[in-house]
Amino acid sequence: MITRTGLAVAAVAVTVGTAGFLLHYPEFVVVAAAAALALLVAGGWLFTAPDVTVIREVRPARVQVGEQAHGVLAVTNVSRRRCPPLQAVERVAGTSVGVTLPSLAGGARAERSYPIPTSRRGLFEIGPLVIRHSDPLRLVGVSRELPGRATLRVRPRVHPVAPLPTGGSLDLDGPAAREAQLGGVAFHSVREYHRGDDRRLIHWRSTARTERLMVRHNVAPDEMTMVVVLDTSAAPYTDDFFEDAVRVAASLVVSGRGRGFPAELWTTSGRRAVVSGDSASVDAALDLLAEVTPQPGDPGLAALTRMVPTAPAAVLGVVTGQPDPAALTAVSLVRPRYAMASVIQVGELFGRPAPAVSGALVVNVRTSEEFAAVWASRAHR
Repeated sequence: MITRTGLAVAAVAVTVGTAGFLLHYPEFVVVAAAAALALLVAGGWLFTAPDVTVIREVRPARVQVGEQAHGVLAVTNVSRRRCPPLQAVERVAGTSVGVTLPSLAGGARAERSYPIPTSRRGLFEIGPLVIRHSDPLRLVGVSRELPGRATLRVRPRVHPVAPLPTGGSLDLDGPAAREAQLGGVAFHSVREYHRGDDRRLIHWRSTARTERLMVRHNVAPDEMTMVVVLDTSAAPYTDDFFEDAVRVAASLVVSGRGRGFPAELWTTSGRRAVVSGDSASVDAALDLLAEVTPQPGDPGLAALTRMVPTAPAAVLGVVTGQPDPAALTAVSLVRPRYAMASVIQVGELFGRPAPAVSGALVVNVRTSEEFAAVWASRAHR
């Protein structure tokens, strides 16, 4: 494929050569011949196309907004002869990035990296990768598109905040039900001794009073589950405030898990991630938050009525923008399902106080940074 430079040289060859013949200027004919010879040599250069393999890798595959990420191209010359320098063109988040690959001896390998912008949260596709081979004068060239693409997940920034308030517990060991798992440290009641019970649990005072052998009924305390719901409808958000809501949701999920509470992340569009004790589950929740976008057809807070907590003891945290006040009534409707409910609204432009929501703690802030600053004083455990 002839390049723009090659087209210019061809035009010079034709124009100057024609002028030389018509005007009987042999110097023009020599210039035209030189230009034509350059094009012929360039065309022959392409017949020695390099035999290389190129492998792309994104390092790391997951980052937070603002952290560094790089694409790494590992090129190997699989032929016996030296290959010339090559130009690679990579598509990164919709833009083209040029990477120069070095000349390599036969069997040699080299790596070249290029930065990937991470200023915005999202799931970014890397590729396709195009390898271009041309002559030294860039008169002609050929391009080869390599198969395979990679992805980079840019996750939201996480603020260090307190977890969702639980409303406290009357039992210092934690709330427990009689059906809870036996063998814990939480005292539930005193019951009659059964064969096989640990004799160290005998409650002698009750035994003397009832004249029957009585033991302490201990169970494992129920773990309070943090249920964080992100409103992914488009209506409550203006400007870029949806990004603030995503950061708040990520901060609450990570904070709850960091304090030892199981967590569940829901979106009003129906997506869900369960965060347990392993780091893989936290990664899954943050990956979900890297991909979410506000949608006009999303049901918004009305979806709360269809969400039923899977844990016997759970607290609710709803993260939204500035919805219609009537939409907030859904929080009051589902409040009996939870030990406590909180609503965090972002995008408040005028510093107005939080609206009243029956049975819920409501915080109304402008940005996620403002939320992090005021949450500690509002979320008393």
